[in-house]
Amino acid sequence: MTNAAGAGAPLATTQPGGTGAVNPRKGGRHRTANWAAVAFVAPLVIYLVVFYAYPLIQNFALSLHRYDRATFVSGGAPFVGLGIYREVIAQPRFWRVVSQTATFTLVSISVQYVIGLALAVFFQRNFRLSAILRALFLVPWLLPVIVSGTTWQWMMNPDNGALNTLVGWFGAEPIWWLSAHNSLRSVIIANIWLGIPFNLVILYSGLQNIPRSLYEAAAIDGAGAWRQFRSITLPLLRPVTLITLLLGLVYTLKVVDIIWIMTTGTGTSQTLATWSYGLAFGKGTSGVIQYSEASAIGSLLLMVAVVFGFIYIAIQRRGEE
Repeated sequence: MTNAAGAGAPLATTQPGGTGAVNPRKGGRHRTANWAAVAFVAPLVIYLVVFYAYPLIQNFALSLHRYDRATFVSGGAPFVGLGIYREVIAQPRFWRVVSQTATFTLVSISVQYVIGLALAVFFQRNFRLSAILRALFLVPWLLPVIVSGTTWQWMMNPDNGALNTLVGWFGAEPIWWLSAHNSLRSVIIANIWLGIPFNLVILYSGLQNIPRSLYEAAAIDGAGAWRQFRSITLPLLRPVTLITLLLGLVYTLKVVDIIWIMTTGTGTSQTLATWSYGLAFGKGTSGVIQYSEASAIGSLLLMVAVVFGFIYIAIQRRGEE
């Protein structure tokens, strides 16, 4: 059927209870746009489910069953609920390892942030060769961790290491850097060296977003460099500082490589992450693979990271309000 306007023209569809007309072509374009959006989002969703959600669920399931070599392959591990968590927490060394993990994490991210911020403020002044020097500070970040760990292990050698040679110049006795008693201090030094470039890059980028006019106005009002730093730089750098500390915390909590290369996680350098790694691969003192215990410790680490993530979100919301 055709209308009075002309033969072959499509009839307008009237919405119920209204006088407007709906063009069928618009509905088709809307559906096409929806399918296009789904097509773009689907790969990301699949990636997150396969490589994040599934491993996390599987790890938590491992911690709720008592697995050994046989049941890990064939299945049928008995369900014990939170029994594995209670056993891990009841071990005498649990709180000692928690304390070492907290010391390693807090000292590392604090010193990394302070040194990174100092360097970022220093490089904010665009002097000659500043770009080259900034690039050189990125070298620790670009090197493979196995190279960095092996280098620090050699530098801390008690007989002919570079650090003991330097200590000897001042007439002091050689230090057994990698001994069970001093290992925590040694891995903290190496981890700080690895983390400074990250803090430098993020904080330097944040400083570039602070308008120079604020510093000029403060200088006109008689504010010195320290007053400008406290009243302008630190407050405006707060969002960048929060995300830098959060990322540093999450990364440092799960550090295994540099510690394992230097000390194999022995003595005071043992953290929750290296303890979990050793249990999962039979590298512990017993030499027995303990999948369930390793999964329980990994889940505890994940919970700590999630808690600090929520704290970060709460601080951000309070700042926005």
